[in-house]
Amino acid sequence: VQLQASGGGLVQAGGSLRLSCAFSGRTFSNYALAWFRQAPEKEREFVAGATNYFSAFYGDSVKGRFTFSRDNAKKTAYLQMNSLKPEDTAVYYCAARWDRYATSREEKDFDYWGQGTLVTVSS
Repeated sequence: VQLQASGGGLVQAGGSLRLSCAFSGRTFSNYALAWFRQAPEKEREFVAGATNYFSAFYGDSVKGRFTFSRDNAKKTAYLQMNSLKPEDTAVYYCAARWDRYATSREEKDFDYWGQGTLVTVSS
């Protein structure tokens, strides 16, 4: 499995970005996907995740602002980020684990990681 994250960039506070995570190598629908992020000098934190069969769930800091989705035909997961804040500045990583039904908030539970894409939100 390979994951390729893209879509990061510089945006002003209050703006929007959409991140993409392109998946290759195996059957996409069999994998749970998630987004994590890591700000400078902070630990990596869970942002959002979902399986093919259950709705997405979110970290507390992004609820109501970010939306996770997946397109099985394109084998791609997305993270729509609205109402961005300077504290959302981080490198964003997509991750995958082989599981049709259960995802996780714990990075140790994921086997595959993309290279990360930087999101910078200016005030």
